[in-house]
This record gives sequence, C-alpha cells and structure tokens, in this order.
Amino acid sequence: MKRHTWLLVFLLGINLLSAQECDKTLSGRVIDFHDGAPLEGATITFNNRTIVTDASGRYSITGLCATAYAFTISHEKCNSQVVTLDVGKISSKDFSLEHHLNELEEVKVSGANDTKTTSAQEETIGSDVIEKYGSASLGDALREITGVSSLNTGSTIVKPIIQGLSGSRVLIMNNGVRMQDMEWGDEHAPNVDINTAGNVTVVKGASALQYGGDAIGGVIIMEPRKVPAKDTLFGKTRLSGAVNGRGGSVSSELIKGYKNGWFFKVQGTLKRFGDVEAPDYVLSNTGVFEKGASLSFGVNKFTHGWDAYYSFFDNEIGVLATSHIGNVDDLIDAINEQRPAIIRDFTYEIDNPKQEVTHHLGRLRYFKRFEELGKWNTQYDFQYNKRFEFDIRRTEELTKLPSIDLELKTHTLTSDFSFDSNPDFLWNVGVLFRYQNNFADPSTGVKRLIPDYDKYDAGVFVTGEYSLTNDIIIDAGIRYDYNRMDAKKFYLKSRWEERGYGVDFSDLIIEDFNTQWLTNPVFDYHSISGTTGIQYTFKEDYEFRFNYALAQRAPNPSELFSDGLHHSAARIELGDLRMDQETSHKISVTAQKNTEKWGWEIAPYANFINDYILLEPVDVELSIRGAFPVWEYRQTNVRLLGVDAKLYANWHQNWRTDHSFSMVKGKENEKDAALINIPAPTFNNGVTYSNKNWFGLNVSLESQYFFRQNEYPSNISVFSPQQNEDVLLEVNTPPDAYHLLNADTSMEFSLGERNKLKVGLTINNILNTSYRNYLNRQRYFADDLGRNFLLRLSINY
Repeated sequence: MKRHTWLLVFLLGINLLSAQECDKTLSGRVIDFHDGAPLEGATITFNNRTIVTDASGRYSITGLCATAYAFTISHEKCNSQVVTLDVGKISSKDFSLEHHLNELEEVKVSGANDTKTTSAQEETIGSDVIEKYGSASLGDALREITGVSSLNTGSTIVKPIIQGLSGSRVLIMNNGVRMQDMEWGDEHAPNVDINTAGNVTVVKGASALQYGGDAIGGVIIMEPRKVPAKDTLFGKTRLSGAVNGRGGSVSSELIKGYKNGWFFKVQGTLKRFGDVEAPDYVLSNTGVFEKGASLSFGVNKFTHGWDAYYSFFDNEIGVLATSHIGNVDDLIDAINEQRPAIIRDFTYEIDNPKQEVTHHLGRLRYFKRFEELGKWNTQYDFQYNKRFEFDIRRTEELTKLPSIDLELKTHTLTSDFSFDSNPDFLWNVGVLFRYQNNFADPSTGVKRLIPDYDKYDAGVFVTGEYSLTNDIIIDAGIRYDYNRMDAKKFYLKSRWEERGYGVDFSDLIIEDFNTQWLTNPVFDYHSISGTTGIQYTFKEDYEFRFNYALAQRAPNPSELFSDGLHHSAARIELGDLRMDQETSHKISVTAQKNTEKWGWEIAPYANFINDYILLEPVDVELSIRGAFPVWEYRQTNVRLLGVDAKLYANWHQNWRTDHSFSMVKGKENEKDAALINIPAPTFNNGVTYSNKNWFGLNVSLESQYFFRQNEYPSNISVFSPQQNEDVLLEVNTPPDAYHLLNADTSMEFSLGERNKLKVGLTINNILNTSYRNYLNRQRYFADDLGRNFLLRLSINY
C-alpha cells in the first residue's frame, strides 16, 4: 500500500509540472552603478543558461516559469552579483554593477601611479620601506622620499620637514584622522606608530584641500592595509634588534575578513632601546620606551559601510643629559666645544630630562553610495593627548613632578560627498567642525609655557577634476576655514610691559594678581585656500604636472602665547600676541619619464610666504634653573626656492641604480638674509642587486652626501661672566659636510604553503663616521649616531 501511495504522489507531481506554464519573460538592462552607462557584454547566468547584453546593455530572458531563480550577473572588471528574483511577481529588472573596483580601496588611478592629487608633487612609500623602519619613527622612514628631511632632537624625536617646512605647516593624517598632538614644538614628535600603516603618501604643498587649507608644507597620509571582502584570516609579525642602543621592537598584526563585508583588525607594537652611541662616546640619557596598540572593526560593503577605530600610543623619551646647562659660561663652552660635558656608562634607565607622551585616538566612520550619483562619507573622531616634560629640578620631590603638564582634547566632525557619476568630471564637497581644549596643569610649580585655551574650527571646501582629453586632466579647488582662539593666560607685569602689550592689548586684562596680569586673549582668523593645476601625459611614458596653491595658516598657540622655559627644548621661548596669518603662494612643476628600463623626474618649486612665522635665538637668559638661550618668534616675508630630482636605471634584470638630489634655498625678501633650519642640499646614490631565484635576495649599498649649509642667520653675542665681556655664541653656525655609507640585504623563505619568513640586515654609517647634522637640535652638544647593525625578521601568516 505504501509503495502505491508514493507512485501516486510522483504521477501527480509530473502532471502539475506539465501543467505549469513556463512562458514568463524577464527583461531590463545591466548598467554601471556610478553613471548609469550601459554595460555591453554582461552575462546573466542561471540553470546552465547564459544571456549576454547587447550594445545598450539590454537583455531579455524568455521561457521562464513563475518561480524564483538565482541570477548571477557578471562583467569584465566588475564585481559579480547574485540576485534572487521571483519571476511570477516581476517581469522587469535593471542590474547595477560596480565597474570601478578601485573605488572600494579609495584609490584614484592616474597612469601607473596611485595619487591623492592630480597636479601636485607627491610620492608614496610602501610596505617594504615601512618594514625596514619598523623599529624607527615615521620621520626616519619619510627621509626615503626626495625633498623630505627631518628636524631632530637626538635620534628619537624626529619631525618631518617637507621642502623646508615643518611643524604646524605639515599635516599628518593617521587612518583618516588629522593628528592633534601639539605639533607646534620643535621637539614634539608625531605620536604615531609607523607599523600601523600599509603605505604613506607625502603631498608636497597645500594642494590636497580636503585634508586642510593650512598645509603650507604638505600633507603626510598614513593609510592602513586594506581588508578584502572575502573569508580570510592573515597577519604579520615583525621583530627587529639593533646594536646601537642595544634594543629592539616587536610588532604584530592580525586581520580577519568575511565575505559579507565584516572585518576585524588588531595590532600592537613594543619598542625598547637604551642609550645610543656616537662613534667615540655614549649619548647619555637617550633611551626610549614605546608602546602602541590599535583595534578596528566594521562592515565594508560596496553600497555602504561603517567602521570603528581606536589607537593607543605611549612614549617615554630621554633627552640628552648634557643639553641642560647650569650657567652662561658652561653654555658657551658646550656650544663652542666638540665633546659632551656629561658622558656616562650605557644604561636602559631614562632619567630627567625626559618626555612622557600618551595619545588616544577614537574614530567612527560611515559611508553610503548612491546609484548614479556618488558617495557620502561622515566621520567623528576624538583625540586625547597628554604630555609631561620632566626637568632636573632643585629637590628630589620637585624632580618627580613634571615641569610641563599639558592635556589636549579634540573633537572633530567631518562630512563630504564625492560626485563621481560622470567619469570626465569628478568633484567633492565637504565640511568640518572641530572643538579643542587645552589644559595646562598649574600644580607643576613652574610658570606655564602654554596657557589654557579653547579653540574652535570650521571649514568648507569644494574640489573638482575634469578630464579635458584622455591625456589632459585639470583640477581646481577652494576652501574656507574659520578659527577662534579663546585663552586665559597669566603674564608677569614686567614681561607684559617689555613686550609692549600695555599699549596694544590693555583691553585683554581681566584681573590683577600683584606681579601678574590675568588676560583673556580672543582671536578670530578667516582663511582662504585654493589650488589649480594640470596633468598632461604624452608619448605614453612622459608626464608633466603644473600646480599653483594658495594657503593661509593661522598662528598656533606656541607662536602666540609661549612665555618661559620650554624644558625639553632647553630654551626660553617667547611668542607674540601680534602674530597674523601666514599666506603662501606656491608654484610647482613636475616633469617625468618612466619606463621599464629607466626613468627620471625633476620637480622645481617656488614658495612665497607673507608673514612667515619663524623662531630664532636672540639672547641668553640666566634663571634659577640655569642658563638657556632665548628664542623669539617674529614674522617676515620669505621665499623658498628649490628642486627635487630623481633618476633610476635597470641596467640588467638583476642590477639597478637609484639617484636623487634635493635642494632648497630659504631667504627673507627684504634683508635677503638666510632663514634658520633650512635643510642643506643632499645627494643620494644607490646600487641594488636582486635575484628572485635566490630566495628573493636583495642587496643594496647606499651613499648619502650631506652638503654644508652655507646660508644661515648671523650668530648672537652674549655676555660671559667668566671672561667679563661679550663673546660670540655660535648657535647658528652649521657643522661641516659629511658622507655616510649604508647597506641593506634581505631574503625570503617559505615556511609552508602560505607562510613566509623574511630576514633583513641593515648597516647604517658603515664607516662609523663622526658627524653632526645641521637639523639636529642636539648638534650643539654631541655628535650624531655611530655605526649601527639592525637585524629584522618578518613572518607572514
């Protein structure tokens, strides 16, 4: 009986299927998601049937049953889609495909280069360079880029200089967030871990308006490794050790991706070094202890996505012991002599003077794509920066207290919309709102260098890019920024009158405290920035770019309010309430040729800056803490003229040479006097042998020649109590030229089907040359680093 029942059910099913009418039709178009352009040759696959779209992107499928089908829509260079439709309920459907795969990576393609701008000078370093400098700093790695140097305080505090400009004129974008970490100090290094970056791009100048209009020097853009939208788990661990400093670092990253767009990423770094050494002696109290970690997660789909990011960075840095001087004659001897006054045995201990800096960064970001229109991004980020600077003070109890205790909190909200539906005309509009609060703790017992303040910023920008022909692209943009600085600051009445503030700023006084005035300076600044340029590609291998950029920068808190001893800088700094905005007019030109065999690039530029703010030594002042140079801010009109040049040649499949040269001249317009801290010309040459068949062997030898900076400001005269007369203090005289040789080698070994081990060895200053760099602020007291061997291991898994 059971067998007969199943037979009856089977026969009834056949009759029902036979009775079903499969006469439905589904039609429509396959189009580009961005601009609605028809996609010819797109395929629609289902049930072993394939339909191909015509020249107008249209398709028609007949003979369908009134049921649900899973259609796979595909096209060359597009992400395929799988869509389930009930043909019994729908007869027409248009499918949209993403025809620009790079949009998911937020990379604009221009020729063979990934660029952030069309016409500006820029350059990118990738993961290989970042891995090489994993135990160093961002500033060290960026010196691999032509035209980028650094302002150092020893070997551990490294501030990037782009074509002669640094500090507040250089913006650092860390994973989409503009860093707010008291960048105004010469000895305030960026609070970033270079190991978090997948690549770093330097835009030379203020052409990248979406990041800020005050980037007179340029923009440094740190971007993380991309997470593919697929089921995957991968990571990397980097270990390094160095002989000079007898320390090392470990950094590890783990990434998990899912096909549905979800991703998770965790990363951490630990770095520890003791005193580093010059060729002939230990540089006492120059150790560093750095800790960093980051976590991110979110969803990255094509049509929408969001992510959350948090990073923690903590750094304890020793300041060269001999840089703190007790009296005027000791200062004269230290600067005019060639050997440190304090040389101790090697140690890992970090004593006063030192810095302790902690930085927290949190970010929430959301994006959504709109069909045939563009993409909307919005982001909120919060940063908390805590800075302690410890000095050698009169008692043990006071020594435990920081001399400077600053707390900086920053809230930022940004939003922009990229209109990219027309491939020939791309444009972007955006807004920014920011609130910042600085608190200088008075419990240090030391006069506060920077006051409490509230800062308010708002900005709006529009940028566009138009493809005039296949070979010519023009771009332009404009930006407006509003800045308000509202501070509460105490001034000694003697300093107030000495600076002439009694006449110009008497209305700022809000309370009388015997020997001090409490003031409330409130300043408003309105800034306009703009850019325009052209990119012309010809004969396939040649490219020409021209760019003009206008940029305005409001003075930073240090330039306005500095008033006292900057302990870790070992100098007295004096700001000026009269400071106005800087205005920069920069013209840059780039011509280049790139082929497989050889290539070159030459990039001259001219930057004319009105009301340029500079900090220079003017005197020496003796306080209860000792004798310190007095550095004072002032404004003047200047010009910076320079050129960056590169050349490479692949002489053989295994042999390559690289050559680069950079030079910048900085002068005041009226006096034709040289500017302080302008990089000397540099000339680098390298030869590389590589052989992929020998475990990816790569061996290179690099020659670096640093010219003497022959153009520098005049030195100052100070009174010597010991000699009872004025003597020349050669605080501005540059050191001699010098030449360094460096070597690097690496090999890669397979540890299984998917895992790899990369081993590298770097030798810096092979000849153990004694030298002093003009842009190292501790050149007054000691030589720079001696020979150093660095071993690094990198494991991919």
